[in-house]
Amino acid sequence: MLTAFLNTLKVKELRNRLLFTALIIVLVRFASNIPCPGVDPAALEKFITEVTANSSGGFMALIDLFSGGALAHFALGALGIMPYITASIIIQLLVPVLPQLEKMQREGETGRQKISQYTRYLTIIVCIVQGAMVAVAMVNPSKLGLPSPSEPLFIGSKAVFIPITVLVITCTTMVFTWLGEQITERGIGNGVSLIITINIVSRLPHSVIELIDMAIKGQTPDGGTFRPVQLLLLLAVFCGVTAATILLSQGYRRVPIQMVRKTVGKQMMGGSTYMPLKVNFANVMPIIFAGALLMLPEYFFQYMAARGDASSIWLKLAMFFRQDGAGYMVTYGLLILAFSFFWVANQFNPIQIADNLKKEGAYIPGISPGQPTADFLDTAMTRVTAGGAVFLMALALFPMFLYNSFRIPFMVAQFFGGTSLLIMVGVVLDTMSQLESHLTMRHYEGFLKSGRLRSRSGN
Repeated sequence: MLTAFLNTLKVKELRNRLLFTALIIVLVRFASNIPCPGVDPAALEKFITEVTANSSGGFMALIDLFSGGALAHFALGALGIMPYITASIIIQLLVPVLPQLEKMQREGETGRQKISQYTRYLTIIVCIVQGAMVAVAMVNPSKLGLPSPSEPLFIGSKAVFIPITVLVITCTTMVFTWLGEQITERGIGNGVSLIITINIVSRLPHSVIELIDMAIKGQTPDGGTFRPVQLLLLLAVFCGVTAATILLSQGYRRVPIQMVRKTVGKQMMGGSTYMPLKVNFANVMPIIFAGALLMLPEYFFQYMAARGDASSIWLKLAMFFRQDGAGYMVTYGLLILAFSFFWVANQFNPIQIADNLKKEGAYIPGISPGQPTADFLDTAMTRVTAGGAVFLMALALFPMFLYNSFRIPFMVAQFFGGTSLLIMVGVVLDTMSQLESHLTMRHYEGFLKSGRLRSRSGN
């Protein structure tokens, strides 16, 4: 593998792509560490320390994770590229629903460019909404269910601070989006995914240092016992969970396809092939959806309890949906299962696939073309999704299990599963697949002596 990495530096085009990608990553990380105008860094650091000591995640923690800690420091890239991800998800969900968008998607490259343009417009709207939320939270954190700070987190006038903050954060996110597109076009890998991955990995050294510090002190930040042997066990668990995540990301069921042989020009087309049905078709989307949805109940029930009796049903419901409670974990797991099937039902169209196979003269051996093929694909995908959804649910709940049972800090536990590990594994495999393709095209030895890395699309 070391030889393969050295080979990447021998190819001029590949070397330039790698250097360009590295330069963009440095710019993104630089912007993620510069505080927004008007922020009091000392007061904010003190407040964040108090809040994170009693926090076990949530959607705001997810945004902070995707921004590489920029939200916690209220940097220029406080929202990172999360608004673009949110806008992309919304557009993907609307494509099968709105005939105009579905027609654009079928128009090929021209249609996809129009959809990308609409995604950028929607990104601006999402930036303004989320930017206003975090700006108001800096002025009055209690409005988002956070404790009130002992001293103001910003300097100057509230009427000036909020609009300037929204403008700065929106502009930075749009620049990040453009830089991600430049990486995709002129660098290596998917730019947006790579930026998210680098932001997640930037938190890894701090987590490793915290683990080592716990092993030296012999206790967790909450006062629990933590011995060096537990550190070794966690390392072994990390390797096992990573291997399981790779299996989940790369796993698929092969559906045999037989194509009618025909001559196109001087080439003979057709023969036997297969259709890959991915085990984890929805990727990290169910985790993101479930986390976003469960961000609301606890704050809503706390608000209702504050208006009534302290012993009311609202307070009990608020306790039930606490992010470190059993009720939250059960609901979170069930929502992941539900959203896994929802995403497949929304994005996987067996009737359209069956029609396309019939038009191309292809069929599944033993299955009649048309509706029987659509029914077979629907049943096969449902079974594959069922196993993948259970696996995804277990992977998402594992960091919470570590946090609740062993009091491992959530900053450390999040690397043992869930969104962060899935994204890191998927993006690394995709990037290595692209590097492999560049090397083999130029007759260099790739990263694997036998076999071939598959991209996230299954090719």
